[in-house]
Amino acid sequence: MDRVWDEEFDVVVVGTGAAAFAAAVTAADAGRSVVMLESTPRWGGSSSMSGGGLWLPTNPLMERAGAADSRDEALAYLEVTVGDAGPAASPERRAAFVDGVADFVTMAERLGMRFTRAAEYPDYYPEKSGGKIGRALEVEPFDVRRIGPWWTSARGQDGVPAPVKTDDFWLLQRAWSSPDGFGRGARVVGRVVAGLARGRRLVGMGAALTASFLEIALRQGVGIWLECPLEEILVEDGRVVGVRASRGGSAVDLRAREGVVLAAGGFDHNTALRQQHQGVDGSASSGSRGNVGTVIEAAARLGAALDLMDDAWWGASIPPATPDGSAAFLVSERSVPHSLIVDSEGRRFANESESYVDLGHHLLEHARQVPGRFWMVTDVRHARRYLRSYALDPRANKAMASAGILHRADTLAELADQIGVDRQSLQETIDRFNGFARTGIDHDFGRGNSAYDRYYADPSSRPNPNLGTIEKGPFAAVEIVAGDLGTKGGVVTDEHARVLTPDGSVIPGLYAAGNTSASVMGRTYPGPGSTLGPACVFGHLAARHLTGTVAAAARPATPAAAH
Repeated sequence: MDRVWDEEFDVVVVGTGAAAFAAAVTAADAGRSVVMLESTPRWGGSSSMSGGGLWLPTNPLMERAGAADSRDEALAYLEVTVGDAGPAASPERRAAFVDGVADFVTMAERLGMRFTRAAEYPDYYPEKSGGKIGRALEVEPFDVRRIGPWWTSARGQDGVPAPVKTDDFWLLQRAWSSPDGFGRGARVVGRVVAGLARGRRLVGMGAALTASFLEIALRQGVGIWLECPLEEILVEDGRVVGVRASRGGSAVDLRAREGVVLAAGGFDHNTALRQQHQGVDGSASSGSRGNVGTVIEAAARLGAALDLMDDAWWGASIPPATPDGSAAFLVSERSVPHSLIVDSEGRRFANESESYVDLGHHLLEHARQVPGRFWMVTDVRHARRYLRSYALDPRANKAMASAGILHRADTLAELADQIGVDRQSLQETIDRFNGFARTGIDHDFGRGNSAYDRYYADPSSRPNPNLGTIEKGPFAAVEIVAGDLGTKGGVVTDEHARVLTPDGSVIPGLYAAGNTSASVMGRTYPGPGSTLGPACVFGHLAARHLTGTVAAAARPATPAAAH
């Protein structure tokens, strides 16, 4: 007996983050009918709350600006940074990512997306072969009034509530310590005021990215169904033909004539899965609370291979101060001067300014050797000179203090007692660190040696912009844990984003992108936007493949530098 379908579409996309939107608008651009399913009442996923950067080597904006980059350099850089990290990061998938960048960007611009380069943002290992500065793109601040009532259900409201861009953010961090930081702050305020004067309500970063995607999708006629979680992936004669979802309390069977794309995030807030695969509970994740891994589990039930389930987009975070609170993911705060991170014995163990995924891995590894709590110790100049996102809300500060996460003291000895660290050990660590700050060379961990370190730094701090002594009270210590931007493991896919079984066979009709899929970046983080860049490109490639359409234009035969 033939199945009776409640609705039929050419393409069903599960999720509403950047990867999902990239797949949806690409399929719709090819003339296909598309519906997007969101399990929660709010669309946009973790992408909406993120910095919104997309790491896209050899992108068209670089070529237009005359910024030298090439396919060979990009692939060489991925080889040296990602290396052999399993099937998700295969050479074929790395090449597909790089080769898909230009077509994705060109299509998105044609559909109305306004990209800009983060021209000064370096790759995270810029000194390695093929490393560059300025490969990341982001979307210009977006007027959310253009999407009408859809903004009221946007998860982007949980992100940065201002039209801030990446190159604003790294200067805003030193708004009180330097003329360029103060000037950038004035520009951001001016942008807000000008927008309001023109009747606009501008947002930036991840909120701008997903809102731009939404506007395109609505114009194309893409259906966006909120509170419609996936229950089952439906198969007939060995091929995925649709999905069963729950809508309005009832099960609905949706036919997907050409394919299903899974792009619903990872398992950030699934405590059982995180304990099973990673040994953490996920409470310090900054990912969307709707990311609970049900879509990954549904694919696994069909026989999909899984990879990198033990890994995440790690980083140093301040744990939530209340059971229903959110963790604070740290980027610039741990990199600017007058700060360091110590373990429970009062010792440093890593370069505080290194890429967040590296520091996250170091936190996890070191915790196995030296159990206990980790602390970022600062002196009063850290508080006075730099924008500290975790300390802007007095209510949050009070909650952190009540929870024993934040401590303040007039002397280092008192601070050591408060955080349970040996006084002498902490003083010896800080004395040694202060010596490095005065000479400008961190002989232990090389903080400030890389261009990436120096991106989040204070050039007025000499001789090393990342180092400053810790000697002026009052002092503070805030607890640091290994948090994340989301999980990195998921279903294994090929260069077309088709879902694979453990023997490498394709599951016909099923595709995946974003954090639902195991990352092409393996166990590292090559540059700013290494989550969203591949997410969008592989969402785009999935739709290209399932609709049988090809790139609008072939890649130039010569590197961008030759034009």
